[in-house]
Amino acid sequence: MRVITALWMILICGPAWAVDLSVHYIRVETPTPPTLSNLDPIPDDLGLAGAQTALDDNNTTGKFLGQTYALDITELSPQDDVLGAARAALAETPFLILDAPSDVQLAIADLPEAQDALLFNVSAETPDLRSDACRGNMLHTAPSVSMRTDALAQFFVTRRWTDLAMIFGTYEDDRLFADAMRVSLQKFGISEPAEKEWAFDADMRRNAAQEVPLFTQDLGDYDALIVADEVDDFGRYIPFNTWQARPVAGTEGLTPKVWAPVVEQWGAAQLQSRFTEAHGRDMASKDYAAWAAVRTLGEAVTRTTAADAPTLRAFILSDAFELAGFKGRPLTYRGWNGQLRQPIPLVHSRALVASAPLEGFLHQRNELDTLGLDKPNSNCTAFED
Repeated sequence: MRVITALWMILICGPAWAVDLSVHYIRVETPTPPTLSNLDPIPDDLGLAGAQTALDDNNTTGKFLGQTYALDITELSPQDDVLGAARAALAETPFLILDAPSDVQLAIADLPEAQDALLFNVSAETPDLRSDACRGNMLHTAPSVSMRTDALAQFFVTRRWTDLAMIFGTYEDDRLFADAMRVSLQKFGISEPAEKEWAFDADMRRNAAQEVPLFTQDLGDYDALIVADEVDDFGRYIPFNTWQARPVAGTEGLTPKVWAPVVEQWGAAQLQSRFTEAHGRDMASKDYAAWAAVRTLGEAVTRTTAADAPTLRAFILSDAFELAGFKGRPLTYRGWNGQLRQPIPLVHSRALVASAPLEGFLHQRNELDTLGLDKPNSNCTAFED
């Protein structure tokens, strides 16, 4: 009914809704550590391609309303004057897409010029951005890492895989995932896993069949092995090389992702096809987060016919806002910390296995709030009226 009503409004109102909205995408290059394999190079347009796809979607609808959307892009290195670039962008538009480390995003959010702006975090998954370090002018289309680990923990509970082991890497992102995984297991009543830190510097491309069984032998027996390797260093060498023949999950094997090429239901195949046709590759998680950010603005403008940040922010955080995100459920924002509620697909390289929240995990307000920080557990106060 809402779609039909919107179409009638488009036909009746036409150019009376005319709006011009500009969005600025700021990407700060994040150095990646050396890894054992370079089989999966990072696309140069990662994230940017998702924003461009959403811009095209916005303009496709906007042409019926007299609405036009523009996207400017600034790419920086950590050595550049990031805050100066952010000030320049804010002088042109109050709508920024931030693809940068969490500390950089916080510095931009704290600029005096950004206080009445609307910023979208499409890359940083650190939980503190949704809790103690939250900012009222920042929304998050990237999930927190705890949303992903909660999705995996729900799957373990459903399958009754409660005796677990975990291998984690030495990098900060690996430890962040491992820490979140421990919290998720406790949250859903699973005992602490047996653990080992992966600190090998040998070439696993030649030695995995010899080294991995020995490394995993003293983990004992378990239902599944969790791998925490966010930088994609060693995880690919773990499946089928473990001492115990057990499922592998985490950042390898069964993985919780924002988006993956194997997600095809709920109209996702059409989004995948449009993205691939335009950019010559599969849509990745950061692409989806950037797509959701730009589409959020497009949806809010269409519903409100406004183009100022305070009006759009208020609508986006209200109960009236919904985004059709091709994930089987309407996507909305948590009013207490600005996090986009969204299902988390659990996938392997060939298929979608499940989509969290899984059946049976109930919530008094919204089942999507079983993933990540719920309101009683968040220390964010920046969104309080």
